[in-house]
Parts: sequence; structure tokens; C-alpha cells
Amino acid sequence: MNLRPVIAIAALAAAVPAAANLPEGAPAPAFATQGAKGGKPFAFNLRAALSKGPLVLYFYPKAFTKGCTLEAKAFADATPQFAAAGATVVGMSADDLPTLQKFSTEACRDQFAVAIATPAIIKAYNVNLRVAGVSTGLTSRTSYVIGQDGRVRFVHSDMDYKDHVRLTLEAVQKLRNEKR
Repeated sequence: MNLRPVIAIAALAAAVPAAANLPEGAPAPAFATQGAKGGKPFAFNLRAALSKGPLVLYFYPKAFTKGCTLEAKAFADATPQFAAAGATVVGMSADDLPTLQKFSTEACRDQFAVAIATPAIIKAYNVNLRVAGVSTGLTSRTSYVIGQDGRVRFVHSDMDYKDHVRLTLEAVQKLRNEKR
């Protein structure tokens, strides 16, 4: 019997972020990176994105894995609700640009952008996924809502993707209601 798939699944289940996430109220570290939306590459800059409104920055471990694909499809389905609340959604992973171009079309359904989480971004946002104390080079599944003022307004870190969309949408809607 080949135990590799069983060991790999057990290792991912035991995976945890390297350190505590950025706390609510903390300034979101500024960064620029490459991304894709609808299969087309573009330069992404956090500060430029925030000039348009609040941002949901969600980190996911690996494009085209089951949980990450399901999470991307859920964010795609909810993109109109995020837009109605004035927020933009951007997915972040350590995948390369060609992978993100394909993922942005297939899983994200051309609804939102995905961008490269470089090692510096992974470190700045404290989203380093570790297994048995060793860095995987991937990101943990962590969602941040960042206010237009550049401050972290909400954090949810859980390797189970199921609550990320609901909780970040609630946080964005709360943020919108505070402005009224």
C-alpha cells in the first residue's frame, strides 16, 4: 500500500501558520507584485488598490488544489456582494504567474484578481505555512479585510476554507455601515 497520499493529507491537516497573523488595527504592509485577472497579467500595488476602497486580501496555499479551488469559486460567486459593499477581492498565493493566469480564469471565473505572494509578502503578513515546524514555501489560508485607511480591520485564519467568504463579507459590510 502506498502511504504517500495519506501522509501528505495528514501533513496538510497538521499545517499551521508560522506566527500570529497581523492584529486588527495594524497597518497593512505595503507591497507591489504581479497578478492576473481574467487570464491577463497586471502589476498589483496595495496602496493603489486601497485608493478605490477596502480590500479583501485572502491568502490560499496552492492553486488548483481542492480547498483552494472551492474557496476561489465561492469568492467568485460573492464578488457582486463585495462590490456592492465597495470592496475589492484579491487572492494571494506563492504560485507562479502562468499558474495564476490560468487559475484567475478557471477557478476565479474572471471575477477577481489573484497575485503572487512573494517570500517578503508572506513574511510581512505572517502567513508562512509550516508543517512539522518547517516552512513549506506556501501561504496559510488567511483572509484580511483592509480598510481604505490601510489598516487591518478583520482577520480570519483557518485551513478550512468554508467560512472565509462569509466572514470577510460580513466584515466588509460592517465597515461600509460604519461609514454611513
